[in-house]
This record gives sequence, C-alpha cells and structure tokens, in this order.
Amino acid sequence: MIYSTGNMNAEQKDSDCIFCKIASGEMPTELLYQDEDVVVFRDIKPLTPVHLLVVTKEHIHSLAEMSDDETPLIGKMVKAANKVAKDLGIAESGYRLTINSGADAGQVVFHLHMHLMGGRHLDWKH
Repeated sequence: MIYSTGNMNAEQKDSDCIFCKIASGEMPTELLYQDEDVVVFRDIKPLTPVHLLVVTKEHIHSLAEMSDDETPLIGKMVKAANKVAKDLGIAESGYRLTINSGADAGQVVFHLHMHLMGGRHLDWKH
C-alpha cells in the first residue's frame, strides 16, 4: 500500500535528512503505514526477511535528544510497529524493535527511527 505523506512545515523538517524527505513525500517510497506522526517503510539494506523502519515525521535527531513533550512519539512508533507486524504475519512468531541512539550505538541516519526486524529466528547479532 502506498500512502501520500502530506506536507510538513519547515520547523518539522531538516532539508538534508533523507527520512524527512521520505516522510514529507519529497522522496517517493512505498509506505506500509502512515498516521499524523509516523511512517513505516522497508529498510533498503535489510538484515532480516522483514526489516522495516518506523520513522517520526517530525525531525528529532536522536532518542537522546527528545524533549519530554516528544516522548509520547515512542508509544506511537510502537503502536505502528505492532500493527504492521500483525499485517505482515510476524506478530505471533516474534519480532524485534530496536532504536539506536548515537554513532556508538550504530545510528547511521540522525533522525529518530526504530527498526522492526523479524521473519526468522533472531539471535543477538541481528
């Protein structure tokens, strides 16, 4: 399913951020889920059979830089991930949600996002 993402205002978007471009619709991408705060799409370098990214529409650099007012977005991200996992048939067998915060944790794109990984047995390597 492909959703139209609608427009974001300048305060919510970083013009150089690839996830902002996807969330705003500037960079066309198949979205598996969308609401007013979150989009979900496939990772372009999947590590598992199902590897999706749950991304906030608002540009937040990292988990560590979230304000108290922004923390409810994490719950919205989890809600979106749960829905997509059910839609893809991996909810019962299991899946992993991961947020990398900062370079040492492996964050590559500095826009808050969560990895949803599943579709096979996962060990701690991935």
